[in-house]
Amino acid sequence: MVERMVVLSRENPRYGHRRVWALLRREGWLVNKKRVHRLWREEGLKVPEKQRKRLRLAEGGSENGCRRKRAGHRDHVWSYDFVMDRTEDGRRLKMMPVVDEHTRECLAIEVERSITAEDVIGTPWLACSANGVLRRSSARTTAPNS
Repeated sequence: MVERMVVLSRENPRYGHRRVWALLRREGWLVNKKRVHRLWREEGLKVPEKQRKRLRLAEGGSENGCRRKRAGHRDHVWSYDFVMDRTEDGRRLKMMPVVDEHTRECLAIEVERSITAEDVIGTPWLACSANGVLRRSSARTTAPNS
């Protein structure tokens, strides 16, 4: 039976011990799940981890595409993330850093107990005005109404 388990796992590398147990039962082996699981571990059989597809960076794609862009120069691509922490008394503290992807400089960081959607929209505008980006931008030159 162990030999058949090994053959089945080589034929179907994404099958685990439960599916191999089902295949063995279909072939007429009278065996329970626990035994198959024990023998599976003793033989050192494992399901290989799934290889994830790597996302390609947008080269010549749409300006508004949803693919990641590689920063070509300072102030080209900014990103933000949310970081959570707890204070000593157990209360939550939320942080939202805005980072320039080219220089890896933290342009602004919003620290609050609660960050609203308006805060998310306003923080990059504060970073823009603090770093002088608005003067160089030909698009929108005023912050959204708060």
